[in-house]
Amino acid sequence: MRWLYDLVAVPMSYGFMQRALVVAILVGAVCAVLSCYLVLKGWSLMGDAVSHAVLPGIVLAFLLGLPLAVGAFAAGLVCAGLTGYLKANSRVKEDTVMGIVFSGMFALGLVMFTKVDTDQHLNHILYGDMLGVSARDLVETAIVAGGILATVLAKRRDLLLYCFDPQHARAIGLPVALLHYGLLTLLALAIVASLKAVGIILVVAMLVAPGAIAYLLTDRFERMLGIAVAVAVTSCVVGTLVSFHIDGATGPCIVLIQAAIFIAAFLLAPREGVLRRRPWKRPAAGGSTGKTP
Repeated sequence: MRWLYDLVAVPMSYGFMQRALVVAILVGAVCAVLSCYLVLKGWSLMGDAVSHAVLPGIVLAFLLGLPLAVGAFAAGLVCAGLTGYLKANSRVKEDTVMGIVFSGMFALGLVMFTKVDTDQHLNHILYGDMLGVSARDLVETAIVAGGILATVLAKRRDLLLYCFDPQHARAIGLPVALLHYGLLTLLALAIVASLKAVGIILVVAMLVAPGAIAYLLTDRFERMLGIAVAVAVTSCVVGTLVSFHIDGATGPCIVLIQAAIFIAAFLLAPREGVLRRRPWKRPAAGGSTGKTP
């Protein structure tokens, strides 16, 4: 059992690894829950859009001396609102609108980013710095993640119906517009909670992979939520420990493990796995084709 001690106990003897592991679990759990709704709704690109669009808000908040999370959240809401407005008032499809809005805002953020003259670089916002998370960052992440999970738990049935069949949700009197922008707000908050851990680039994978993996493994939403959270938490724990032992970046290690799990699910899922599907059999020559003459 010496190898298990070296694998787990040694890293956990350091305070920065303990904080990193807790943040990884929090971020993984909240992103996994939202990823199920995003995959069901077909909004995977929306997570990409909002995560990239927060960059100008972050830079502007830094210049104004405000908390970076405030700027990121504001920029995320601007992106979501602008996307909805352009979709409602033009013939352009939603995915095209999202591509234009998030690429434009991300480009603006990069221009502002390169013009910031300061000794404190902001690269950790792009790529994350899990091992550099402070106790204050941990508390902030816990508060945001807890609020998101509590909101989703309270409105899980309404959100599920909205994602699955928005027309039926509107017909029975659910506030579809409120659910729409509420889900976008939760998405922006999740990205804010993940900024210092995995950065605005890798958070896209955290918001897509767990839900996609669970979608391949089950056709029941409650099970999908459980599988997604289990996959995300497991990959976060393993990825954090692996990054310590190989001296690699924590966020990419977590995402690589999730990608490996997705490939395994794609190949080996009980009913939908490529390697589990029964080969198509051609009827024997002169045999029955299954049709009645």
